[in-house]
Amino acid sequence: MTNNSSQPIISRREWLKVGACGLGALTLTGLVPNRSDAGLLSPKSPHFTPKAKRVIFIFVNGGPSQFESFDHKPALKARSGKKGLKKGKLLGPLWKFKQHGKSGMWISETFPHLAGQTDHLCMLNGMQTPSRAHPIAIPMLHTGEFQFVRPSLGAWVLYGLGTENQDLPGFFTIKPTRNFGGPANYGSAFLPSTYQATRLGWGGQSIKTATIRNLTPAHRRTPDAARASLKLAQTLNRELLSQTEDVRGVIDSLELSQRMQQAVPQVMDLTRESKNTLEMYGIGNRRTDDFGRQCLLARRLAESGVRFVEISTTGWDHHSNLDKFNTKAAQIDKPIAALLADLKQRSLLDDTLVVWIGEFGRTLETQILDGKETLGRDHNANGYTAWLAGGGVRAGLTYGATDELGYKAVEGEVQLYDLHATILHLLGLDHERLVYRYGGRDFRLTNIHGNVVHDIIA
Repeated sequence: MTNNSSQPIISRREWLKVGACGLGALTLTGLVPNRSDAGLLSPKSPHFTPKAKRVIFIFVNGGPSQFESFDHKPALKARSGKKGLKKGKLLGPLWKFKQHGKSGMWISETFPHLAGQTDHLCMLNGMQTPSRAHPIAIPMLHTGEFQFVRPSLGAWVLYGLGTENQDLPGFFTIKPTRNFGGPANYGSAFLPSTYQATRLGWGGQSIKTATIRNLTPAHRRTPDAARASLKLAQTLNRELLSQTEDVRGVIDSLELSQRMQQAVPQVMDLTRESKNTLEMYGIGNRRTDDFGRQCLLARRLAESGVRFVEISTTGWDHHSNLDKFNTKAAQIDKPIAALLADLKQRSLLDDTLVVWIGEFGRTLETQILDGKETLGRDHNANGYTAWLAGGGVRAGLTYGATDELGYKAVEGEVQLYDLHATILHLLGLDHERLVYRYGGRDFRLTNIHGNVVHDIIA
């Protein structure tokens, strides 16, 4: 409906909806500030000179087995089938390991493409985390806490550094899990809502068809009507701003919403990539297409100035069917190798920190389910493997070790808080100084814990 001047008219219900909540259908979170005002996500100076400018965080959901991937245990293979210290029998690695690259790093044959990138990897074989339960370990990995909702790692990074991009969110999460923390794993908790991630899809959903909700105006609303709604909402929000700073995140989000309508489709348009690049990431192949798209989107987002990107792969909770591990590995092996090679050839790897990690690892003994032994492994929080690449870490380094069979870390132990502290350090942030006052006390990602692992820094 239009008035006599041919300008769009918004219904009374529409005006009340927009005015009451200050958001309307354009609301987005985790977005960058407007250009005219100093927003919450304006670029900030780090505490000291950083080695990395951005992070690509690869979450391997379920707890991948280190014995079938990156922790070479010949003694376990030799004693496979013998009685273990617990209920099951010792289960040797199901696949062979070989040394690769100038570093001679041990990699399982389940990751043949990644094996070609070993000289870029910093392998952490002494990882430890406080719990072997998914509902605790996953929030711990993402936020450093499980008893209370805390800001996620990505949110802390944005709080500390802001973002240099004015047209894209500073923090993206692609296909996050709905379970075990859900949105809290990429949320901002008591930090301003501006610092939480923009979500693209859910785990189990094809990334090819995933979209960002509310990126375009509501159905049947004309562009002029959308601009009028935004103008009204911002007028009301700025009036509230004189009373509370809590609305700053809303103002920043809405200011960016229209610019995102142009920028996001461009960065998500993979048809802009060459055929060779698409093939390199495994896009078009049924087995690797989905995760390949995640990896390529992560590269495009990082290249566009996004500060923190998390991508996810699920299905690694091998209490049984461990003989299918190679099938899971094949889904991510080629795309991750392509991501590292692509970042390197674009001169982005040196200042992009890539993190590969699950919430914990697996045991060296066979899984007992309903009193029966299965071809699987239980959870192990006392010693497992993660790896880093780029971003100022020592390339080609294998750091830390579990005992000869793999029960627990005995050398170069890296606690989860240590890893968080080290990631922040590589970004130029002192984890003890990166604090936010809330409820009368100062909070930080690492709580009262954490030591930077200087031995793995180049």
